[in-house]
Amino acid sequence: MNKLKYLFFIALFVFISLKYGSTVRGYFAKNTNSILSVYLDTVTFVQENIDEHFLQAQQIKALQSQNKELQESAILGLAHKQELDGLLSLNQMEPHNPALKLVKALSYANLNDYYKVWLDFKDFNASKIYGLIYHDSVAGIVVQKDANPLALLVGDPKAIFSVSIGQEEIPGIVYGKNKELHVRYIPLWMHPQEGDVVITSGMDGIFFKGLKVGVVEKVLEEELSKTAVVQPIIAHKIPNYYHIIDQNSIESNTTQDLGLNAKKEK
Repeated sequence: MNKLKYLFFIALFVFISLKYGSTVRGYFAKNTNSILSVYLDTVTFVQENIDEHFLQAQQIKALQSQNKELQESAILGLAHKQELDGLLSLNQMEPHNPALKLVKALSYANLNDYYKVWLDFKDFNASKIYGLIYHDSVAGIVVQKDANPLALLVGDPKAIFSVSIGQEEIPGIVYGKNKELHVRYIPLWMHPQEGDVVITSGMDGIFFKGLKVGVVEKVLEEELSKTAVVQPIIAHKIPNYYHIIDQNSIESNTTQDLGLNAKKEK
């Protein structure tokens, strides 16, 4: 009797396996896949959070280090400013107080001209010309057009300002030539070299001294002076935000006249 029961259960198990085996396997496979999917999603989520945590930790460490350097630079800058103001006061000159203001780029003034950009500049004074910088490099100048602030980016023929070249601080005036810059009116007895770094001279009332402009690619010797062809550091780049330099800025008519003269010289 027990043997018959045993054979009966074996036969029943074989019958159920043959009849419903695929359904049961499908059920278990489906649930196994679901469990595996949840498991993998959980592992991915945990891993991403761990990675994000360590990335944030690295960023915090980098920012703390950068903040320390900026604090040191600010302290040194303040010390130099106080010494400079003391010397200016001794010579009965006005203190040197350049101001930096953050401005937003809005749009091109003309769709076929990538060197003219409208700015959102709240405290714009239409009678002034302002220096325009991005990080520690010259991006252009800001003038008025229809009483609104217009950025003339480096490369525009009317983006004109004074510079010095190389360690000898050879003087010259920058004129935009689209993808390159020309530093004109270099005295014939001075010798700028290929690879010399060009910086602002601070002699134009627009920029202070030492901002990066570009690197000399070649030097052209003309009848009365030399011209250095310069590759600008900032070329064809329109960031969302710039900084404006406001330091006893010159009247806008002065540089606009220079721009007209440059146009006539072409």
